Amino acid sequence: MSKRDYYEVLGIAKGSSESELKSSYRKLAMKYHPDRNPGNKEAEERFKEAAEAYSVLSDSEKRRAYDTYGHQAVGGSGQQGFNPDAFSDFSDIFGDFFGFGDLFGGGGGARRRNRAQRGDDVRYDLEIGFEDSIRGLEAEIQVPRMEACTTCHGSGAESEDGWTQCSVCRGRGEVFYQQGFLSIRKACGQCGGAGKILRRPCKACRGEAYIQTTKKLKVKIPPGVDTGMKMRVGGEGQPGSNGGPAGDLYVFLSVEAHPVFERKEYDLHCTVPVNVAQAALGTEIHVLTFEGLATLKVPDGVQSGETLRLRQRGVPFVNGGGRGDLVVHIEVRTPRKLSREQRKLMEQLRETLPAENEPEEKSLLDKLKDYLM
Repeated sequence: MSKRDYYEVLGIAKGSSESELKSSYRKLAMKYHPDRNPGNKEAEERFKEAAEAYSVLSDSEKRRAYDTYGHQAVGGSGQQGFNPDAFSDFSDIFGDFFGFGDLFGGGGGARRRNRAQRGDDVRYDLEIGFEDSIRGLEAEIQVPRMEACTTCHGSGAESEDGWTQCSVCRGRGEVFYQQGFLSIRKACGQCGGAGKILRRPCKACRGEAYIQTTKKLKVKIPPGVDTGMKMRVGGEGQPGSNGGPAGDLYVFLSVEAHPVFERKEYDLHCTVPVNVAQAALGTEIHVLTFEGLATLKVPDGVQSGETLRLRQRGVPFVNGGGRGDLVVHIEVRTPRKLSREQRKLMEQLRETLPAENEPEEKSLLDKLKDYLM
C-alpha cells in the first residue's frame, strides 16, 4: 500500500514553519494517542503515521531530502522512515498530556531531581525605632533556617557506606517500559530518582541531611527607610540541594510610631502651639529636629492650622541626594485662665478690635418685618 504524503498526514503546507509543524503534530498526537483511544486500531495507526511524518519533517536534512526525492530518500516505507533523534523535543509536545516530560528519553525526570537546585528564599520581619529609620543602623538579627548537618556533612547517612544502590533502577534513577511502540522513561518510584537508598540514616539529622538552626547576621539599614520596605541579603536563605546555590534573605521593615513626628513620604510633620499674642505679633520659636533645635520665625497674624517649613530637615532619601522638609503646623491656643492684669489688658484689646462675629446681613426676622411694613 502506498504511503501518504507526510505534509498531507500532518495537514500542513510544504513551506510550513517549524512551529506550525510542531503545533499540527501535537494536535494529532493528542487526538489519536492509544491512551485516549484504547483498543482502537485505526487511531493507533493514525498515531504511528503522524509520529513517522513528524520524525522526518522535524529533521532539517531529512526534510530537504524528502522534499526533493519523496519517501525513497528517507528509507522507503514502514518504520525505516523514523528518525529517533527527532524525539528529543517530544517532551514539549506530550508534557501537558501525560504529566511528565521524560517521554522518549527526552526529559530525564531523575536528572531533574538530581541536578543542582537553588534554595528557597527566607523572610524576616524586623521592627525598628523611628529615630533609627531616620539615622540608619546596623541591626543584629537571628534568622531561623536550615543548614547542612555537621555530623554527616549534608549526606544524611551515618557513614560513607550508609547509602546503597537502588535495586529497582540499579543506580540509574530511572525505569523504562514500553507502551506500544513508545519507549517511556520515568523516575524510579522506589528511590525517587536518586539512584540510591538510605540504609543507615544519620542520627543527628535523622537522614534529612539538614538541621534547623538560628544564624546571627548583621544587617546594615540605610537612613530613610520606611514601613513596607524590604532589603535583600544575598545567599542567606535556605541552602540549595545537590550543590545548588542558597536562596536569599529578605528583611521586611516596619517602623515604630513617634510621639511628636509623623512621616508623610520624605517629609516630617509636627504641631507647635503658640499663644494669641505670639500669633498676633509674630515671634521666633524653637523647633525640635533630629539634628537638634532649630529656630523658626512665625509671621505676625498667623492663623491656627497654617503650616511653615524648615527645608532639608525631614527624612533622608534612601538612595542619597537630599532629604525632605520638616512641616510645622501652627496651633493658636487661647488661655483658659487669666490673671486680673491679663484680663484687664484683654478687655482693653477687645474694645479696640473689630467684632468678628457681627452678621453682615439682616436676620430673617428683620427681613420679614420690612416686608410686612
